Amino acid sequence: MTIIEFLLLLLIAAVAGAIGQSIAGYAAGGFLAATAIGFIGALLGMWIARSTGLPEPFAINIGGRTFPVLWAIIGAALFSAIIRLITSPTRRYHA
Repeated sequence: MTIIEFLLLLLIAAVAGAIGQSIAGYAAGGFLAATAIGFIGALLGMWIARSTGLPEPFAINIGGRTFPVLWAIIGAALFSAIIRLITSPTRRYHA
């Protein structure tokens, strides 16, 4: 894998992570956080897809490796929602 392919993969993961974060309504940080969430989302999304037998409708081949963009977005949204549930403070309403 060349440096250009690696940078392109990072860019696609960052975009997928940013879209997933905006779907979940939670922003964990900047570019690096979105990139990490995009990669974790790709792993989570592909695990869900393979365990349920669903296909990869939109995958990009970069340097001989396939990056599942749609599943990365879905997985990033799920992962961001889980992070939001864990880290958000609970709101207590007093009557």
